[in-house]
Amino acid sequence: MVRRRGRRTGQFDYRTTLPPNADTERVSADLTNGILTVRVPKNETGKAHRIEIPG
Repeated sequence: MVRRRGRRTGQFDYRTTLPPNADTERVSADLTNGILTVRVPKNETGKAHRIEIPG
């Protein structure tokens, strides 16, 4: 599990590279009380995919 902490307000942009075995079709994200939780399940094979996170 990776945890990052920041003190910015307003809009932000954060990019990271997912591991090759990430199942990008089943990625989920939740923004609750200012905490962004992103879950990336593992997959047998990986491929590039863009994901929109509402919030």
